[in-house]
Amino acid sequence: MGILYIVPTPVGNMEDMTLRAIRVLKEADLILAEDTRTSGILLKHFDIKNQLMSHHKFNEHGTSAHIVERLLGGQTIALISDAGTPGISDPGFFLVREAVRAGIEVQCLPGATAFVPALVASGLPCDRFAFEGFLPQKKGRQTKLESLHDEERTMIFYESPYRLVKTLQQFAEHFGPDRQVSVCREISKIHEESVRGSLEEVITHFQQTEPRGEIVIVLAGKGKSEE
Repeated sequence: MGILYIVPTPVGNMEDMTLRAIRVLKEADLILAEDTRTSGILLKHFDIKNQLMSHHKFNEHGTSAHIVERLLGGQTIALISDAGTPGISDPGFFLVREAVRAGIEVQCLPGATAFVPALVASGLPCDRFAFEGFLPQKKGRQTKLESLHDEERTMIFYESPYRLVKTLQQFAEHFGPDRQVSVCREISKIHEESVRGSLEEVITHFQQTEPRGEIVIVLAGKGKSEE
């Protein structure tokens, strides 16, 4: 029986690719990629020439059964996403679940993911946290925010730069303008930046300075003074 490897890829700097990840990708019979064009650049950089197949949120339900068959047949298959660890706001969960149900060994390599460095560098408590990923854009958004009103753990969100200010403004409405926040963008890239302060202060900053790049919002949980 084969092994399904979940392989994190760099969120920015190519040097964040681990030696083990390179070896596993070179040895795999098949590499599943969220976007073969994006992953093709990464694989070429590390001289990895294995077979590449598209596996993303729009086709994973249809392709997973065939992939499980190949794993049961003894093939080693590696899953990568465009950046970071598959399954974390990226395709991966469905295939892993099906592989586990079929009794296939699944190994996830340690490696890059955007929210961990953003959390640790935020200056906010990181011993307990709630990873929320992307908020619903429309339906269910208000309900989700209301459900987090009394959350005491540090909260982590992914957001588009185009919606950042609007999201921060909604946070200020729900959690108060004095709630502390850290907005980390372009993690592991040349222009990496963390903007920290109250929601009011950070909103003002990004109203004056247009946000760009990949965004991670780290928001303080409800403190004792807010109860």
